[in-house]
Amino acid sequence: MLVNDDRPTGPDAAAEPFDPFSLGRRLRHLRKERNLTLAQVAEQAGIAASQLSLLENGKREAKVSTLQVLARLYEATLDDLTAPVPSRRAQLEIELDRHMNSTLARAKGLPSVRISPRMPMDVLEALVGLHREIAHDAAERVATPEEARRANALLRDEMRARDNYFGELEAEAAKLLKRVGYVSGPLSQHVIGEITAHLGFSLQYASDLPHSTRSVTDLKNMRIYLPTAGLGDQDPKSVLLQALGHYILGHTPPTNYGDFLRQRVETNYFAAALLMPEEPAVKFLEEAKSRRELAPEDLRDTFAVSYEAACHRFTNFATKRLGIPVHFQRVHESGIIYKAYENDGISFPQDSLGAIEGQPVCRNWTSRQVFDVADKFNSFDQFTDTPSGTYWCTARVDRTGVSGSFSTSIGVPYRDSKWFRGRDTKEHSVSTCPDPNCCRLPPAALTERWSSMSWPSARTHAHLLAALPPGTFPGVDDVEVYRFLDSHSGPPQA
Repeated sequence: MLVNDDRPTGPDAAAEPFDPFSLGRRLRHLRKERNLTLAQVAEQAGIAASQLSLLENGKREAKVSTLQVLARLYEATLDDLTAPVPSRRAQLEIELDRHMNSTLARAKGLPSVRISPRMPMDVLEALVGLHREIAHDAAERVATPEEARRANALLRDEMRARDNYFGELEAEAAKLLKRVGYVSGPLSQHVIGEITAHLGFSLQYASDLPHSTRSVTDLKNMRIYLPTAGLGDQDPKSVLLQALGHYILGHTPPTNYGDFLRQRVETNYFAAALLMPEEPAVKFLEEAKSRRELAPEDLRDTFAVSYEAACHRFTNFATKRLGIPVHFQRVHESGIIYKAYENDGISFPQDSLGAIEGQPVCRNWTSRQVFDVADKFNSFDQFTDTPSGTYWCTARVDRTGVSGSFSTSIGVPYRDSKWFRGRDTKEHSVSTCPDPNCCRLPPAALTERWSSMSWPSARTHAHLLAALPPGTFPGVDDVEVYRFLDSHSGPPQA
């Protein structure tokens, strides 16, 4: 019940603030249900008709004494006055008012309209529909960590079903390379320039590139901007080719996080297909397999790319072109999986949504053991017995800026290790994960000695708690990007 002029009581008082507009629509509904005019109610209740009109339009908050008078007149209780309105029109009017006064509407600068009894029903429905769509679109663009992991898991399922081979992207890359006269070997700076010019773009370097971006494409002036200060662990050639990939593949602004993630996978794949073209790369790998000398580092050296890029590209061809099931891992020194792929039956740790990224990998796997190896120049090779079989894996460690060290590894079932250099390794490990006694639980002696004598302070990973940054492209500040383009919209800089 109401105990003062504008606040409800009860357990839901904090969650359901008093809404004058909803109350006004309810008062109007009760009046019309009894076929009373404003003038008639005003005369019987002793309240000015203008005051009643303001109450019904939600322009003035009602006093308890006024509500009691109206309740007696309408033969209703105070609860009846605050109950949901039964008519569809009143419900739409209330919903439209809430939309127009929402934080989202104010942030977008959406205009308000006067809601009156004379507003046609179809106009009212159209306005509510538009506001609903705007709210839905905003919700889609703010992906929670759970939604992101779910989208990633679904995409990885598709990649597994296709053996991580996308023939249509290979064909697009081959067609483009043929147009610019590529023959063989690493993709030179000159050929990349030819590709850029062939597509009608010019390349500009900028010292003020928005910090949330790796590149910015100006489709109006057909320019691609890259930072003058470098890209940290990112290969500038790959970043440029990925930017061109969005254009060639006809991508449109993503409508949700799953769409954004798919576009990123496609452009990464397309860039790799240009840097390591299918036919020469497969020919190189087939010859290495015939000698039983397959090694990701040889693919890296032949095409002048990073070890991680070579391992990614190897997964594209391993099953489809070489007949070898394979798994790939990118693991942080803390033991957390950043990227992973498998079609060889290995059991990666995963959460309830099927997501692998963010999960700790077994301490006995090659991708973890490699961090303890003194020799960081040569690859580290190891056989590992797991509940799903024995696997041979090869791994290397690299350091990328402030993020720390990462291992990149490629692995295959035991029967396929015969094709790889390093198969004669003496390193052998046993993993029983997900059994917690494998590596998750400390030895009993350590537990007894320290369990009641320690209190570690965990490092909070904010990205695990918050929604992904909103915007057309998650994590990208649209304001910065548009201001940057506006400042560079003049003639190209020398």
